[in-house]
Amino acid sequence: MVTIAVDAMGGDHAPKAEVEGAIRAVKSLPVEVILVGKQDLVERELDEFPEWRSLPIRVQHASEVITMDDSAAKAMRAKKDSSIRVASRLVRDGVAQGVVSAGNTGAVMATAKMVQGVVKGVDRPALASAFPTLKGSPVVVVDVGANVDCSPAMLAQFALMGEIYSRLIFHVREPKVGLLSIGEEEHKGNELTRSATPLLKKLPIRFIGNVEGRDVYSGAVDVIVCDGFIGNVALKVSEGLVDVFKGMLQESLKATITRQIGYVLSRAAYADFKKRLDYSEYGGAPLLGVRGICIICHGRSNANAMKNAIRVAAEFAGGKVQERIEEELKQQSWE
Repeated sequence: MVTIAVDAMGGDHAPKAEVEGAIRAVKSLPVEVILVGKQDLVERELDEFPEWRSLPIRVQHASEVITMDDSAAKAMRAKKDSSIRVASRLVRDGVAQGVVSAGNTGAVMATAKMVQGVVKGVDRPALASAFPTLKGSPVVVVDVGANVDCSPAMLAQFALMGEIYSRLIFHVREPKVGLLSIGEEEHKGNELTRSATPLLKKLPIRFIGNVEGRDVYSGAVDVIVCDGFIGNVALKVSEGLVDVFKGMLQESLKATITRQIGYVLSRAAYADFKKRLDYSEYGGAPLLGVRGICIICHGRSNANAMKNAIRVAAEFAGGKVQERIEEELKQQSWE
């Protein structure tokens, strides 16, 4: 059975969402969950589920919490018994195979790199996020915020790691990989994208060249590579647009009596529409390139998001994704 450590104190709704998500996960998945946090607070939430003591769930006490307002670097140094640090140590020591956190993203990334370590051959780990597409299957975007400034070699590493993620987790047989730029032509883009292209062409992946922003949602490509600055802007714009689209659609359907009748008839379709765009269905973003597994969730993650993040962590463990990344990176030269 795969064991996943969950930072129970990290998110906006902690520890309630983390506890309920863990309960849902162990009831539907072959996993054990270690909830890491202030024991009295965590067990108080667990006691809302009288059956929890018979489930594969246990609590690991951590006396400190890194908040969203904390400086990642300072908190990591000062709070040595924080819930995320204790959870990462469980992975480092082999007690758990992965860690899931909806806490301070900078602190989670820094802690994972320092405590769990980085896979040999990776300059810096990258955050990979799954975006919905018209095709139905998600596109993996790497990086969405871990590295604001990147080198061409880093983009090549992101491409290889994202391709492995798409192949092993989303079961795409031969993922198409594109480099996010301002035009499809190879000469377009900035110095970074133009310098990265020759490296991407050398990789044992199906690199299709430059793709544009509109290709993120078309389903024409399976993996998109970019630096963390561009990726994070794309992620945040997308989150805002999803909220706008859902609100506008709901208002339009309810605008007239005729539309109200249609709204009643189309509730199932509307529910399906919301589910396809719901971030909680994807769980969280894996930090590719660290030893062990680290899944970083949105700060406002609900119980469903936490349950799915635990699922993703378990799938990563089962597919040995990080091990495969290390194996394939050993064979590459980034010159």
